[in-house]
Amino acid sequence: MISSESAAFSSSNYDLERDLHPGEAIFISNDGEMHTKICSDNTTLTPCLFEYVYFARPDSVIDGVSVYQARQNMGVKLAEKIKKHIPDEDIDVVIPIPESSITSGTKVAECLNKEVIYGFVKNRYIGRTFIMPEQDMRRRSVRRKLNPINDEFKNKNVLLVDDSIVRGTTMKEIVAMCYKSGAKKVSVASSSSEVKFPNVYGIDMPATAELIASNKSNDEVASEINADWLIYQTLEDLIDSVREGNPEISEFETSIFTGEYFTPLVENYLEELEISRKDELKMQREKSKAKS
Repeated sequence: MISSESAAFSSSNYDLERDLHPGEAIFISNDGEMHTKICSDNTTLTPCLFEYVYFARPDSVIDGVSVYQARQNMGVKLAEKIKKHIPDEDIDVVIPIPESSITSGTKVAECLNKEVIYGFVKNRYIGRTFIMPEQDMRRRSVRRKLNPINDEFKNKNVLLVDDSIVRGTTMKEIVAMCYKSGAKKVSVASSSSEVKFPNVYGIDMPATAELIASNKSNDEVASEINADWLIYQTLEDLIDSVREGNPEISEFETSIFTGEYFTPLVENYLEELEISRKDELKMQREKSKAKS
């Protein structure tokens, strides 16, 4: 059995044998024989940092790093930054956004000595909203995906903890829900750094122009999502949170935060990618599929 995450093994009653090596290819014949080969002379282990922040299950271990422990570390470091920037009296309760923020958000509450409240009920039948093709679809899906428990927000200063802020659509809707439920103040803390650049290694992340932090300051993003305070994790703290689980990892793939890509990409390719991932073009493709 081969899987991108170790959780698949444990849930199927298998043991993890090893991680794939950088540059390693695996071929399984029709007879079930497995062949492996390192296909490059110069390889370096550079795991995707965003896997640990968002995509991976918390019960997985990737390249020797427990995703759960990494997210707890993110919560500890994020809490330290929150203490420096948000007045204590502006936080009554900490509410993690389910589900990938539960681990880090709970740790934030513990470090801040605040009550953690799971104030949103998640509809498990709605997919990940930030990769949906249309803005209106994303907005409506957020409302269907999360439903607030009103009494947990009423007359409280709320600190929301989310794993990341990509377009800002989701968070803007969530903040609006909090105020509608009676919150006095709503602050937002992101377990990851500012997402400023598209991903070119498999995640259908939007065009640069659609990433809310790509061309806005921290204060401008806070104003856009209507948050009283906005805190991002520093990239240094984010890397340290993950590397603590495996100090032998010397480097991570961080292109969505830095715009620095490991592979030599042609400039034309990035321009084409920018165009193809814009909402307008996605909508046109969806309409063409519907007609055919």
